[in-house]
Amino acid sequence: MSKPFAQVRTKVSIPIMNSGFQGDFYSFEHLSDAPSEHLAIGLGDYQNTADPLVRIHSECLTGDVFGSRRCDCGEQLKESLERISKEGGYLLYLRQEGRGIGLYNKLDAYHLQDQGMDTFEANAHLGFQEDARCYLSAAEMLQALNIQRIRLLSNNPEKERQLKVAGIEVIQRVPTSTHHNPHNVKYLNAKALKASHSLNITHPEETKNLDSTQ
Repeated sequence: MSKPFAQVRTKVSIPIMNSGFQGDFYSFEHLSDAPSEHLAIGLGDYQNTADPLVRIHSECLTGDVFGSRRCDCGEQLKESLERISKEGGYLLYLRQEGRGIGLYNKLDAYHLQDQGMDTFEANAHLGFQEDARCYLSAAEMLQALNIQRIRLLSNNPEKERQLKVAGIEVIQRVPTSTHHNPHNVKYLNAKALKASHSLNITHPEETKNLDSTQ
């Protein structure tokens, strides 16, 4: 018997981030990676936006909730909520902590990074893929919302590639800002060099100085 198509389970409006804007939170049934629980958040005038701005954001408890400076996740989340609220679109929040390896394993990877490995080497050393995330569920969520054509808010070309394979038309990939600081520049450099992320680290001397603090 064939698997049912993904469909919306619940929609509820929630005021968020003490910012004055509100999101419509959607949950889903029959996603391909169930029982994982992912969310789509409709922001701004998303229902009347022809080519909605969409951000796929992988869960990062340390960055999203606690404001960790070891990554750029929390700042990207905040920027995405603000930009999508202005332009109309969706934030897809995927429960893929640590690029798919889970919270405890991510902390183990941080420990290895403190010993000199980069973020990809640490995941591989623990026996995982360098990036284990799959974005099929993101495509399924969009299809359940009757969205087939988007502008993708991302620096990561792999997100665009996987969405296209799953049948979503990405008419434009819109980069986020580069949020670098003395604690995350080695992490950002690894993403740019090893995963071709479009990161605008434009001052080599500044980057060199920041990297020496790791």
